[in-house]
Amino acid sequence: MRATRSAACAFLSRSSLRHSNNMPCIQNIFAATTGNKKKNIISSPTASFSSSSSTASQENDLSSARGRNAVSLLPVYLTDARAVTKYHPTESPEGALQLSVAENQMLEDLLVPALRKFSTQTSDQGLEGLFHSDQIYYQATHGREGLRKAMASYLQRILKLDKDLDLDGMVLGAGCNAVLENLCFCLTEPGDAVLLPTPYYAAFEFDLVARAALNIVPVNTMNFNTPQNDNEGGICQSMYYPNRESLDAAYEKALESGSTPKVLLLSHPNNPLGVCYPPEVVKECIDWAREKQVHLVSDEIYAGSVYQQSKENGEETFKSALSLASSGNDDVGLGLGPYIHFVYALSKDFALSGLRVGVAYSENEEIRLPMQKLNDLCQISSQTQLTVQEMLSSSSSTEVNDKWSTDSFLPENNSRIRARSEQLQSVLSECGIPYLKGDSGLFLWMDFSQFLPPLPSGESEGLLESPESMDARERELYLDLMQNFGLLFTPGRSMRNELPGFFRCVFTAASDNEFSLGLERIKTYVAAKKN
Repeated sequence: MRATRSAACAFLSRSSLRHSNNMPCIQNIFAATTGNKKKNIISSPTASFSSSSSTASQENDLSSARGRNAVSLLPVYLTDARAVTKYHPTESPEGALQLSVAENQMLEDLLVPALRKFSTQTSDQGLEGLFHSDQIYYQATHGREGLRKAMASYLQRILKLDKDLDLDGMVLGAGCNAVLENLCFCLTEPGDAVLLPTPYYAAFEFDLVARAALNIVPVNTMNFNTPQNDNEGGICQSMYYPNRESLDAAYEKALESGSTPKVLLLSHPNNPLGVCYPPEVVKECIDWAREKQVHLVSDEIYAGSVYQQSKENGEETFKSALSLASSGNDDVGLGLGPYIHFVYALSKDFALSGLRVGVAYSENEEIRLPMQKLNDLCQISSQTQLTVQEMLSSSSSTEVNDKWSTDSFLPENNSRIRARSEQLQSVLSECGIPYLKGDSGLFLWMDFSQFLPPLPSGESEGLLESPESMDARERELYLDLMQNFGLLFTPGRSMRNELPGFFRCVFTAASDNEFSLGLERIKTYVAAKKN
């Protein structure tokens, strides 16, 4: 363990962190429908909403206020990122390296040949090319049965489930954000609250507010945990764990703002932290949600990218919420009950973000038909479904494709992710930058707070630092890294982190040469600042 402690741990014992409970929740841009707030398992089909404000002149009748307001939900840092010149080896070698988009660009050599072969193999009708005659017609809105079976089998393997998933509870849609919005639309009313442990994936705010009109309430955790030296990277990992106390505080905050808490959304494995929640943390959230009759949605999009499968004590690193919530009592499905739900996609573990394949799973029978019908707006094309079905079904090499099997692909993917992660960890340790030692996902969580500009006049570590000054200081650091040193990271405050100066680095978003250059630029930055 390094002597240098993370700002996250160092600040927590001081009163300066007390602002964390006072951070304003993200206000819903739509006016919520009011009325009877009794607990429902699903939302009312008669609910309606209207725009509460407009970012443009009311005289503009060429677009809707809700459409214009949706744009304002996008993270502010994206405007800065779009304006900077990006790296190109010949045209702009000094440009910024894109290390902020959560994509895995290390698998083209495996994926592209496999996809080409699967799309040209002989169909079940004996014709050249993987195409069925029924593909030119309307498909089942919740996905072709063949793909749902293949997806269920795949998920049961990687999630290590003891029972089979219920195919009738599965809806396949065009990406994780589409099925997540669809699911939450069926569970909530406009203006209801979604509780999200911080820091969280910034785009959740757009995905759940723009059309579903929900109110995101951050679950701040740092005041409800005791600092420990529990991560070799130097950042206190357990300070980010939600517990009953932090969930209760967010629940009450939602009520005070006029919102009914309806959903607790967990990112597990966590984005942006790059670690899995321990099983006892997830189980505590499940128990709390059931007691409060709040719907728990577990986003496990990185479940197949857990590159450290076990801890030093031999315990499994990752345990799915589906496994922890399963009662095993029902004849069909896992026995989850009506309040536990799951979303996943192939965008991360299979690096297929362009194919748009997501899945939502729920054993709440009241939302099955609504989800299936609403999914008509975000179906996956029949050709994509059949290609992905063949990929997921090929658990071992075949004559058709002797270089592809899901059983060998996932370990190879995790091996490559682990190698990149260890390279980045080594450089951060060398430079004295605290980080969370990751075990999953495509990124590391880094603490650059030692390089923040000075506090504004009149503020000090012993006094309350306002969210506004936190944002301003972090943005100055973010722009310095991006514009002067060519390092484009995701700023932590865009993910509602409670402390300034933290960044997410996506170490899979670049080629080998670009990643190596990024490591050198980190060294250059630290050397320049420390000299």
